[in-house]
This record gives sequence, structure tokens and C-alpha cells, in this order.
Amino acid sequence: MSQDNKKTHLTLKIFIGMIAGIVIGAFLQMSFDDSGDRVFNIFGMAFSTYGFFVDGIFTIGGTIFINSLKMLVVPLVFVSLVCGVSSLSDPSKLGRLGGKSVGLYVMTTCIAVTFALIMALLIKPGEGFIIETTAEFSANQAPSLAQVIIDMFPSNPINAMAEGNMLQIIVFAVLFGIAMAKCGEVGLKVQKAFEMVNDVIMKIVLIIMELAPYGVFFLMAKLAATTDLAAFGSILSYFLLVFFLLIAHALIVYPTLLVVLARLNPLRLLVKMKDTAIFAFSSSSSSATLPITLSTAQRKLGVDRSVASFTIPLGATINMDGTAIMQGVATVFIAQVYGVDLSTTDLLMVVLTATLASIGTAGVPGVGLIMLAMVLQQVNLPVEGIALIIGIDRLLDMTRTVVNVTGDCTVATIVAKSEGVLDIDTYNADPFSDEMKAASAFDDPTAKSDSSA
Repeated sequence: MSQDNKKTHLTLKIFIGMIAGIVIGAFLQMSFDDSGDRVFNIFGMAFSTYGFFVDGIFTIGGTIFINSLKMLVVPLVFVSLVCGVSSLSDPSKLGRLGGKSVGLYVMTTCIAVTFALIMALLIKPGEGFIIETTAEFSANQAPSLAQVIIDMFPSNPINAMAEGNMLQIIVFAVLFGIAMAKCGEVGLKVQKAFEMVNDVIMKIVLIIMELAPYGVFFLMAKLAATTDLAAFGSILSYFLLVFFLLIAHALIVYPTLLVVLARLNPLRLLVKMKDTAIFAFSSSSSSATLPITLSTAQRKLGVDRSVASFTIPLGATINMDGTAIMQGVATVFIAQVYGVDLSTTDLLMVVLTATLASIGTAGVPGVGLIMLAMVLQQVNLPVEGIALIIGIDRLLDMTRTVVNVTGDCTVATIVAKSEGVLDIDTYNADPFSDEMKAASAFDDPTAKSDSSA
């Protein structure tokens, strides 16, 4: 089998793994209940059939795969960002990259939450909804804006890496890269060493991605086996509205920005995102998808490494357009359920809070629901209302992740085009051509082209 066919088949295997996981997980949920489950013994220990697969095989396999990818996030972000920053010949370029990247991320988030509020007010998904739950949701306290700014600068960079604090890692990596660029010949030697380490890390990514079809299967099988379909049906209107807005944001807002700001064909980007989108959907984690997103931006979209290594990790940390859409719809939904009329001031506060929170709570666990809790508190809505939607949030979170990683690549492409470092030929290449198949997001990013052979 040729190398190109092998790469193409990996994407197909991942898709098959996702579908097979959904089918088998749904079958387990429908086949076994408290009265119909079977119990068997292994080495004297009793196991139920459902529990053996869902809590055993599926959980172990999916968790190991996600942890394997998360294991690479910190070294990948730090090393790739140091390499990218240290390679900048013009120090002022870093300021332009940062300003453009953050500006575009904040703008798209503001558009997302505004559009979500408008549509939710027009469609009214919470009207006539009857509260039947007494469940409560307890959110961690979100940090203040001042504390967020302070926490961006690490007092101990090693501790920041150990805790996976991405904002602190980015700040330290940028400073480290600048210092390397200013050290002359010594800096060049260190830069070469970092580039070799980067090659090794990307090799590890390639090895782990060979296991992607199995990891995706385990993740989807457990999700399908544990999703409460009854909870999903009770708030179908909310679910469909959020899902529609997520798709619209990805297919309308991002393509419009590409056309207006970069004069590029957006269909090229959307088609080339298929590998990244499939994995983002199944993993439900922008951080876990980061290695694939970075590879897609560089190899399939033609974004120069100096831009991709800065913009993509930053986006995985602060770009939460999908979460902003959920916040806008959920706020209006909960307000309608509890019979609270939101004033114009309240709506503006939701836009402002959700936009700032996309940066402010980037390092907080359970970021989506914590951000929503903060927004609800700002407009005096009961945080307990989150219990109404928490049952199906996992399903929507998967789609939100696809939107977020698509936004990361869109911004990286626009910034690269504005800096004159976008390979137009690579971006415009036919996504189904042999060259693009050879540039699979699951391929070895350090491999050299054979065109010169």
C-alpha cells in the first residue's frame, strides 16, 4: 500500500471508529437496564456486561488516548512557540501578530454572543418550559479581570507547565524566544536544538495518531452508552437552536472574514479542516486537538510556522466562539424559564461579560459552565438554571469544539495573509489532490517533500 493511501485510510478509519462507537454505545444503552443486565465472574470478581464495557473498556481506552494527547500539549506549545518567536527577524512583528490575533479572536467572540442573543430573543426557546428538576449546579468562583492579568505572568514557569496553565506558558515561551533571538550566535545554537526537539515531539504526535481510530471509538461508544436521551428530548428546542447557530457561525462568519479580510476562497479552508473537525468532535477538547490543528494550519493551509506556532496555541487558550454562542442562548433560555425579562442593559452586559470571559477563564476547569455561571450572576439570574441544560451540554460541547478549532485556523490564515507569510499555492491547492493527501493532518509534520527527488 502506498504512503498516500495509508494516510487517506487513517482519516477513513477515524470516521468509521466514530460511527461504530455511536452504534455500539447506543445498542448497549438500549439492550441493558437494571433488570436486563447480565453478571459474570472474572477471577472471582463479578462484572456486569454493561459496566464491563462502559465503565471498563470504553472508559480506560478513551481516557488513555486523551491523556496521551494532553501529555503533548505543554511541550508542543512551549517548544513550537519558542521556535516560532525566535525565528522572527523583526521584533516588531511579534507585537503585530499579538494585536491582530487577539483582536480577531475577541471580535469573533463578540459577534458570536451577539448573534446568539438576537436569535434566542426571536425564537424564545424557553417559553412554556416547565421546571421539573431540583438539581443544583455549583460553579467555582471565576477570577476577576485584574487577577486574570496578574495570573498571565508566571512566578514559576516550571509550575505553570506542571499545571498546564496555557496563558503563563505562552508568556514565558514568548519571552524565552525573544531572548534567544537577541543572543546572536549562542541563540542560533539553542534555536537549532529546540527545532530538533520540536521534530521529536511531532514524531510522537504521529505515533499516537496511529491509535486515533481506536481512541475515537472508545470515546464515542461511552458517550452514546451514557447519554440521557430523555433529557435531550425535554429541551430539544434549546439544543437545536444552539446547534444551528454553531453551524451558522462556522459556515457564515468565518468564511465572510476570509473573503473580506484575506480575499481567500473559504471553501478551501472548510474542506481541509475535515481531519481536525472529526477529531475535535470526538475529543471535545481544543487542547487535545491542538497538535492536529497546528499541523493542518501549516501543512494544508500554508500558514508559516512563525504565525501558526503563536496564533494556534493562543486560540486554543482564549478563542471560545462556540462557548459564547452557548452562553447567549442559555442566558435567554434560563431567563425565559424563570420568567425574568432581560433589559437592554442586561443584554449588553451579557455581550461584554461573555467576550471578556473568553480570555478571563481560559485556565479554569470546566470553563464553559463556569463562564456561563459568571454571565448569569452578572444579570442576576439563578445559577441553578444551569442544571436544566447540563444533561445535554456534552453533545453541544463536541460541536462547540469544532467551531473553536475552525476559528483558530481561520484567524491564523488571515493573520498569515496580512503578514505576507501565507503560502497561497498550498492554501489554494485542491484538497483532494495527491499533494494534499500527502499533507494529511495525521501525517508526520517533519517529513520533507519528495518533489526534489
